[in-house]
Amino acid sequence: MAILIVDDSNFSRSVTEAILNLNGYHNTVPVESARQAFAYLRLNDVAGYKPAIDLIVMDIIMPEIDGMDACRIIKANAHYKDVPVIMVTANTEVERIEQAFAAGAMDYITKPLHEIELLARVRSALKLKKEIDGRKAHEQQLLTLMRELEQAKEQFKRLCSIDGLTGIPNRRHFDEILTKEWRRAKRSKQPLSLILLDIDCFKSYNDTYGHLSGDDCLKQVAQAISQVLARPGDLVARYGGEEFVTVLPSTDKSGGLFMAEKMRCAITALKIPHTDSVFNKILTASLGVATLTADKSNLLLNPEELLRMADEALYRAKKTGRNRVCCC
Repeated sequence: MAILIVDDSNFSRSVTEAILNLNGYHNTVPVESARQAFAYLRLNDVAGYKPAIDLIVMDIIMPEIDGMDACRIIKANAHYKDVPVIMVTANTEVERIEQAFAAGAMDYITKPLHEIELLARVRSALKLKKEIDGRKAHEQQLLTLMRELEQAKEQFKRLCSIDGLTGIPNRRHFDEILTKEWRRAKRSKQPLSLILLDIDCFKSYNDTYGHLSGDDCLKQVAQAISQVLARPGDLVARYGGEEFVTVLPSTDKSGGLFMAEKMRCAITALKIPHTDSVFNKILTASLGVATLTADKSNLLLNPEELLRMADEALYRAKKTGRNRVCCC
């Protein structure tokens, strides 16, 4: 327990220190003025080290800066605002005592000092300081736990939105983004395009090369089509099995077809062997594109309708020979 004693009287300062030392309070710091107290507490050092002080016993009447002004200055420092201050005074006028409390003092003791009274007030002040420190430590622990909980929630949310195999967004995240972008498109009257992609003959690929190779194939396809996207607002996600879906906000029909063709070319450029494929014996994909712009004629449509249109276009791409892009 560190106790700072501030008193311009050598006698009073020595008596206070002696009483405290004889009763087990050996960590005392005596100074003879408010300025020395400020220097010891390093009040002017904004970002530097601050000594730990548990209690200040300070005389009210001192030259230059009296105890009440000194108390206000010390209490204004965030590091010492919870340190209890006991004022020592020879004046017991009510107004003077009220001023001391208004300055931030928690207690006072009159001169001449009485050992029993001084020790009782010191013990009370140190007990209060211990309780304050305990409360602050508990609050800090709660804040730390809350931060950790928020981080865990964010991590859990991120994991819930990512496909475990390919590392790109999953169906759940796609559903959320599609709904959000659909509402935005209705407000802005901007076109919204959707691309539905299906890897051609993927069942036979798994049968021929095994499921581990199939998983690796899905990862490569996911990486390739993700790299095609150029805008932060665009989203590619795994829709399920060997199907992938792409949301393109503020993109018209020609833009959707252009992006779909780039994705198709990116997959063929991988040159993943597929002996059961009729297209140069490499892996290919079929893609369906759908675009809607909200206006008076289709305000009652919903995102599911856009998805249904893309699915119809994909079905036509597969029906007409695969490895191609069709638009609804």
